[in-house]
Amino acid sequence: MSNMASLPVEAVLFDLDGTLIDHDAAAEEAVTTSFLGPVDSPSLERDRVVRRWRELEAWAMDRYLAGELTFCEQRRLRITHLADEFGLGPWSDEQADAWFAQYLTRYEDAWRTYRDVTPALDALTAARQQLRLGVITNGDADQQRRKLKHVGLTSLLQHVTASSEAGAAKPDAKIFLTACSELQLQPSQVVYVGDRLQTDAEAAIAAGLHGIWLDRGDAASVTPVPHIRTLTELAPLFTQLMTVRRSVKRAV
Repeated sequence: MSNMASLPVEAVLFDLDGTLIDHDAAAEEAVTTSFLGPVDSPSLERDRVVRRWRELEAWAMDRYLAGELTFCEQRRLRITHLADEFGLGPWSDEQADAWFAQYLTRYEDAWRTYRDVTPALDALTAARQQLRLGVITNGDADQQRRKLKHVGLTSLLQHVTASSEAGAAKPDAKIFLTACSELQLQPSQVVYVGDRLQTDAEAAIAAGLHGIWLDRGDAASVTPVPHIRTLTELAPLFTQLMTVRRSVKRAV
């Protein structure tokens, strides 16, 4: 972070799923109740469904982000594959859409922020009231904005750049530069925080932003990329940065 000392950082942007909102917990709750039913199921079966659902989600979303599928098509692909693999046979588009509508209701009801989100954002705004906060996210813009509204973060995170509107997805530099352009800031004036090392932090750095890796999984990876274990570590890091900046400016 030492190269940030003389730069006027004006904004902090965040990844959404896995950084601010616990997508995995919401998806796990939704798929187990929708696919296995509300009754207790053997833990092994639940684990198999959840694990395979996450794999199918990553695979289908990659194809959507690459432009190979529409958002609706990637949803259908996920559940039709899951149903077939667990012995429920081929499903029509109508069956897939009906199931996914039920899944979405449960998924949206389960949207929650991580416990460290509100304290971290409050600390950032307390440290610098004029700091602009926002989100850069891969996915459908309407759904991602609904998430922010559902968890009560819309007023605080007013700037949202979503891949469906930007025409590019992380780790493509274009989506990061689009966010900076919309803020009318240079990339060197923006800090970006995300839970994926390559897709978020390293990609942001490659685009000229100041990337920070949120290592929620305690991966203990050796990396030169600035990283934190919890969002509550972000405000002290940012305060330290601003203190160094003021010292440099006085010395000049």
